[in-house]
Amino acid sequence: MYVRSSRRAILASLALASAAVLGWQRPAQAQSVGAPPTVAAAADLKFAVQEVAELFEQQTGQKLRLVFGSSGNFYAQILQGAPFHLYMSADEDYVLKLADAGKTLDRGRLYAYGRIGIIVPKGSPLKADGELRDLAAALKDGRLRKFAIANPEHAPYGRRAQEALQHAGLWSAIEPKLVYGENIAQTAQFATSGSTDGGIIALSLAKSPQLAALGDFALIPAEWHQPLAQRMVLLKDAPQAAREFYAFLATAPAQAIMTRYGFVMPQTR
Repeated sequence: MYVRSSRRAILASLALASAAVLGWQRPAQAQSVGAPPTVAAAADLKFAVQEVAELFEQQTGQKLRLVFGSSGNFYAQILQGAPFHLYMSADEDYVLKLADAGKTLDRGRLYAYGRIGIIVPKGSPLKADGELRDLAAALKDGRLRKFAIANPEHAPYGRRAQEALQHAGLWSAIEPKLVYGENIAQTAQFATSGSTDGGIIALSLAKSPQLAALGDFALIPAEWHQPLAQRMVLLKDAPQAAREFYAFLATAPAQAIMTRYGFVMPQTR
């Protein structure tokens, strides 16, 4: 009973991270005076940035509103006027496009490089094999029913998963069996809930103790896909607290947390 309850709690947490930000209002109506600034963060940051934000609040007394979702969906929402103040994308191209569109203070900065790997839930017929040999065998012998990746159309981690599967020569065979998550947090939910036999998710999510308890994980070689260069930027109306958090993310304590969740810092790459 306890194991089932724990699994439900973890999956509920991932479900919250995977929820797209819907029904937002125009900036003039949405931000009341004194309200905390809103950070729109890629879903792979769910656990790491929550921890960094808690440390920021402890040290400064300033609160933040964190929302997690697909980098591509956030990009589209910002173009339409969504009331965000700091955008942390899992793909730097979205930030650079927003800068070119005149939506940001500047072109932002790289804050991390991400990694992907395969996760298989407890009881799966698959093995956590980073070179995907067992996945290839499972496709041939019929063990594989469904497999989860983030939607490559708007999720950077989904595009990198597709590239890795193409590198392994598995894309054509596995495509009919794919279940697409709206973002990488929902993908992790699909991959560990038992509704699929596994999936490709962010190392940063697999590093969380909550998710690690649900399955086995193995890194996919970084050379199998394009780099996950993650960039953040302040939006034009960013208040002081958002600017301070932007700066705080470059400090040693914040970067130590990010590194613990498997992110590679740009200066150490």
